[in-house]
Amino acid sequence: MFGKIEHLGIAVKNLDQANELYTKLLGREPYKTETVESESVDTSFFKSGDNKIELLAATSEDSAIAKYIAKKGEGIHHVAFAVTDIKSELIRLEKEGFQILNKEPKRGADNKWVAFLHPKGTNGVLVELCQEIE
Repeated sequence: MFGKIEHLGIAVKNLDQANELYTKLLGREPYKTETVESESVDTSFFKSGDNKIELLAATSEDSAIAKYIAKKGEGIHHVAFAVTDIKSELIRLEKEGFQILNKEPKRGADNKWVAFLHPKGTNGVLVELCQEIE
């Protein structure tokens, strides 16, 4: 079952500049920065109350984030929802007709298992499922 919105993912061209901007905007520094080699991205996370924002910057020109920015520009890339059992959610969602981009969850940033739903089946929004790695 889906829980709260885990975070909003925002694609940025330059992570250092975006970190400066969001530090000014939110009045606090990112609580975590991390490289996700498998996705060719550098990330940083900010808290705003109970909510989180993930900034994503490409580390290679052929990464999904680089392609996204080339096509659509900087901006909201995905909405991530917390789930307690990512594998059963993927099975349920596939039965409901959603196109699953990752048949198996993979290790993502911020100590999470992650999987994505294709935006063509979710009104143009890339949806990420996140489960805390125990």
